[in-house]
Amino acid sequence: MGTDVAKREFTGADRVQFRRQVSRGTEAIARMLADGLFTDQGEPPEPLLGMEVELNLVDDEMNPAMANATVLDAIADPDYQTELGQFNIEINVSPRPFVTDDTISLEQALRTSLNRAEDRASRTDNHLVMIGMLPTLTHEHFAHQWISANPRYDLLNRQIFAARGEDIEIDISGIPLGEQHPTERLHTTTDSILPEAACTSLQLHLRVAPEDFAAYWNAAQSIAGVQVALAGNSPFLAGTALWHESRIPVFEQATDTRPLELKNQGVRPRVWFGERWINTIFDLFEENTRYFPALLPVASDTDPIDELDDGRIPALDELRLHNGTVYRWNRPVYDVVGGRAHLRVENRVLPAGPTVVDTMSNAAFYYGVVRGLVESDRPLWSQMSFNAAAENLQSGARAGLEAQLYWPNVGWVRPDELTLRRLLDLADVGLRAYGVSGKARARYLSVIEGRCITHQTGSVWQRKAVVAREDAGETREQALCGMLRDYVTLMHEGEPVHTWSL
Repeated sequence: MGTDVAKREFTGADRVQFRRQVSRGTEAIARMLADGLFTDQGEPPEPLLGMEVELNLVDDEMNPAMANATVLDAIADPDYQTELGQFNIEINVSPRPFVTDDTISLEQALRTSLNRAEDRASRTDNHLVMIGMLPTLTHEHFAHQWISANPRYDLLNRQIFAARGEDIEIDISGIPLGEQHPTERLHTTTDSILPEAACTSLQLHLRVAPEDFAAYWNAAQSIAGVQVALAGNSPFLAGTALWHESRIPVFEQATDTRPLELKNQGVRPRVWFGERWINTIFDLFEENTRYFPALLPVASDTDPIDELDDGRIPALDELRLHNGTVYRWNRPVYDVVGGRAHLRVENRVLPAGPTVVDTMSNAAFYYGVVRGLVESDRPLWSQMSFNAAAENLQSGARAGLEAQLYWPNVGWVRPDELTLRRLLDLADVGLRAYGVSGKARARYLSVIEGRCITHQTGSVWQRKAVVAREDAGETREQALCGMLRDYVTLMHEGEPVHTWSL
C-alpha cells in the first residue's frame, strides 16, 4: 500500500483489466523463475537486513495526537512517512549488510534517527511512541475523519467497506489481568478501518534467492507463534485488557472484507496466515490471483510478458499492488532495484518497541532462527502440520509466555522454555552463518534470554503496571495514561524491557 493511488471510482472494465494484468504478472513470475532472471539465481544473496518501524504519536497528556502531517513536516526526513491513521508515522530503515558488527551500527543509527525525530516532533508538542498498540486509543479515535490525508487511505477504506457491505465488528475476549480479575471483552463496531491503524508493527525484510524462498517462508511461518509470545507488546485497546499481542486479532478483524455469510461459506480472509506449506514463491502469488478480488484495481496497458519478450525486467505494478492488499503475516515481495529483480520475505507478526535494543533483538532472533531452521538437516515444517503452526500463532498472541505451543520432538511447551532449551542456540548458529559478530550475537540474544528468565515482555510489564495503579486507586483511564507516561520515559532511557521495574 505504499503506492500512491489517485482517488477515483472503479468500473467493471477496470476490474477485468486488473485481473488480467495480475494473472499475466503471475505468469511472468513463473517464467522468470524458470529462466533464472532474478538477481540471485544460482548464487547466495548478500545478507541484507531491512526493516520498517511504525510509530504512534501522542500529545503531552499521552492522548493520541492526530498530527502526522505536522510531525512529518517538522521531522523533514524522507525516511519517515505517513501511515493509515493521523496518529501514525513510519520509519523505513534502508537495507544494509547483515554481517560482523553492522547490526550494532544499525541499532545506533536507528536510535540517533528516532531521537532526532522526537526532538523535532516535541517542538510541535507531539511525541513518538514505539509500542505495539497505543493504550490510550479509544473508540472515538476510529472515526473516519482521522484517516490520513493521502487519498490512497480513504480509497482503501471505501473499497473494503464496499466489499463488506456493512460496518466492521471488533469482538475480542481478553486474558484476565490476574486471578482476581474478570475476563474483559471488547465488542464494538466501526465505520472505518482505523482499528487497523492501532496495530503498529515491526516489519522485517529478508532478500533470498528464488530457489530458497519456500524454505525461508516455511521457516518464518513455523516460528510465528514463538515470535509473538516472546515480543508481545500490545495488551490494551479502547480501555480493555485483551491479548498479550492484540494486534493479531484486531488486524484480522479490522480488514475483514467478508460479511458473516461469506465467513460461513469458508471464504478466505484478507489477513491470512495461509493454509499450507509451499514449494515455491509462485504458490503464494497464484493463491493471490485465485482467491482474492482486487481492492484497488488500478491497471496499466503494459503487458509483463511482452516486457520479458523484449528483454526487459517487468515492474509488475498490478501484481505488487494486489499483493500489498493481501495481508499475509509472512508476505512475499517482488521488487526491481536498478533494473534487476529480487524476492524478499516480509515478516509482519512483530509489534513495535518497546526500545531500540528490544527491536534489534527481535530482529536478530527472527533472522537467526529462520536461517538455522533452513540449514537444519531435516526441515521443521516436514515434522509439523501447517495447522499446528497457525494455532501456535493464535496461542502465542493470546497468552504470551504462558502459551502452550506445539513443537516437533518436544510436544507441548511454553515459548520461554522452548527458547531457552533450543531456539537461542539455533539463533546463534543462524546469525553466525550470516557472519554476525560474536559481540552482536551476544548483545541481542541475551535480551531474548533475559525476557525468558525474568518472564517479562512489554505486554507483561504493561499489564503489571496497570494492575499496580488500579490497586492504588486509579481508574482504568488514569492507569493507562500513567502507565504510558512511564513507558515513554523508560523507552527513552533505552534499557531492554525485561529490566524495567514498576
